[in-house]
Amino acid sequence: MSQRTDHGHHRHTSQVHHHGAPQGHHHDSGDLDWDVMGPMLEQEAEVSRPQYEEAARWIAGLPTAPEVRRVLDIGSGPGVISCLLAEVFPEAEVVAVDGTPALLERTRARAERLGLGDRVRTRHADIPDDLEGLGEADLIWVGNALHHMGDQRAVLAGFAALLRPGGTVALAEGGLQPRRLPRDIGMGRPGLEARLEAINAERFENMRAALPGAKRETEDWSALFTAVGLEPQGTRSFLLDLPAPLPGQARDHVVAEIGRRREMFVDDLSAEDIAVLDRLLDPEDPAGLRRRSDVFLLSVRTVHLGRRG
Repeated sequence: MSQRTDHGHHRHTSQVHHHGAPQGHHHDSGDLDWDVMGPMLEQEAEVSRPQYEEAARWIAGLPTAPEVRRVLDIGSGPGVISCLLAEVFPEAEVVAVDGTPALLERTRARAERLGLGDRVRTRHADIPDDLEGLGEADLIWVGNALHHMGDQRAVLAGFAALLRPGGTVALAEGGLQPRRLPRDIGMGRPGLEARLEAINAERFENMRAALPGAKRETEDWSALFTAVGLEPQGTRSFLLDLPAPLPGQARDHVVAEIGRRREMFVDDLSAEDIAVLDRLLDPEDPAGLRRRSDVFLLSVRTVHLGRRG
């Protein structure tokens, strides 16, 4: 299970998108440089931490919340959310599950830095192949990972089977794509981000269609929970609203993400849009992302809960 994306990949049969990964759906990660991607994934998850923390505390505060002793973080990436879950559920062992050893190493290092090394474990596993070996859990956090599975219903049923009585699957799927720039940025044709989003959406559809055993599902997650024997426990969306002018780490993340999209989408972009992106990515250009006063970050992540009776 590995990534973008965002939110992965070494093989479509077993890799998932790390939650918190940069959006853009990079789906063949066999040649990714994890010394580069690891810090990017970590940065993105840290910037988005308020959303994840609010979601975790919502789960912990529900009247039906079980006593959480063991958590599986599916597609854990560099472990930012794994460590957050360990903080929110202080009595729990948290198992970070991912298919990329370099990211699991980052998880272990982060847990040690935060004094959580005795409760945050790592497990190298490919989903769905290694699902049954993960053991029981009271909470299974699945962040931006299920849509990388060809048969989403079967994988969700596999998660349900791992839950202890009263346990919960927290499925982070959907929400709204991030926006970072005004519609009209004063150069090129207005609507640059909307065009990037349209390219991303098309690539997402192509990714889903290419997955082995891909089955189309209506994205009614409550109905899907019911279909695999879980009781829907509610859906909430969590806003990240960082207004302009954007501060340091968040601005660094925006620059990195726009740079990735420039690289990934180059064959789908017009010459005009490529020229605009190059100016945005030029640190010396007064109209670039490093110097603009109108750069912001606005995103919505949606979490759906299903409970085992």
